[in-house]
Amino acid sequence: MKRYFFFILSVSLLLACSHKKDADTPATAVKFCIPDSLMNQLAFDTVALRPVSRELKLNGKITFDQDKVVRIYPLVSGLVVDVKTTLGAHVEKGQVLAIIRSSEMAGAENDQVTARSNLAVAEKNLAASADLYKSGILSEKEYTAAQKELEKAKSEMQRSSTVLSIYGNENQSDYVVKAPISGFIVEKLVNTNMQIRADNSTNLFTISDLGNVWVVANIYESDIAGIKENEKAEVTTLAYPERVFSGKIDRVYNVLDPDTKTMKVQINLGNHDFQLKPEMFANVLLHQPTQQTMLAVPANSVIFDRNQYWVLVYKDKCKVESRKVEIVSSNSRYSYVRSGVQPGERVIVNRQLLIYSALNQ
Repeated sequence: MKRYFFFILSVSLLLACSHKKDADTPATAVKFCIPDSLMNQLAFDTVALRPVSRELKLNGKITFDQDKVVRIYPLVSGLVVDVKTTLGAHVEKGQVLAIIRSSEMAGAENDQVTARSNLAVAEKNLAASADLYKSGILSEKEYTAAQKELEKAKSEMQRSSTVLSIYGNENQSDYVVKAPISGFIVEKLVNTNMQIRADNSTNLFTISDLGNVWVVANIYESDIAGIKENEKAEVTTLAYPERVFSGKIDRVYNVLDPDTKTMKVQINLGNHDFQLKPEMFANVLLHQPTQQTMLAVPANSVIFDRNQYWVLVYKDKCKVESRKVEIVSSNSRYSYVRSGVQPGERVIVNRQLLIYSALNQ
């Protein structure tokens, strides 16, 4: 029994000494190797000298390409008897959008009938006058007057035909509104049974070709000096946060808004899949390179801990070093460092927090 008691006491002392030794051993003395399961998920990048790029973030919104927008106004007064399209619909050039029943159309048709009748009479009168003039019965003055009447009748016929061609000339009393270009109905301000007046300044429809859109962004006064035309821009939206739309500054509006004290810039974007919609909120990122070069590491490789910045330098799976780095400036892509790493060294750019925690336990 005594022998068993001394055995238990000896094991307890050995375990206590073992735990004390483990507790006193520095964490850096523990060799850490990255497990194969984690190794397959890691990504790396190389420390290199890169031009320092300044980033400027702007807020803006998507608008129509004003060079490809058509607003359709009524040419006649009348009653809207049918609307054949809806807001947001795609229409082809020449497609019927609405039909307006109008007394002006009936009057224009009547004017052409009258002009056609007068032309026929004038032609007969001139033929008769020509025979009488040759026979000496009719004077030259009277023959010339018949010629003038024919010219006047032709002119009136041409005028009435032109008016009807502008109106459409599809029905004696109906004015047919057609799409002048292909595109999307982005404004619809007409409904069936609405009374229309030709002197109304409100348009019926607005059609825009959304294959190209503009981004209008605001520049604060303190950033105006660095803005140039043709500068590359990256645009993101709330609807598609993972997609980056690339464009450039096409126009700088050299006038400040008196209320917001901002200047506007216009960015032209292709929109062939029609994902960008007018009035969408847009985030604009401008990359402005400088003449300075510095050592750079990917911005997402940097760890902030204990009020300092760190990166993980990878040698092999069992040799990873946590390095303190001095960061001068950063943008969304790179952090520019003054010290802590050397050109050509590889750093871990994802899942580095797991490894950093294991190294510093």
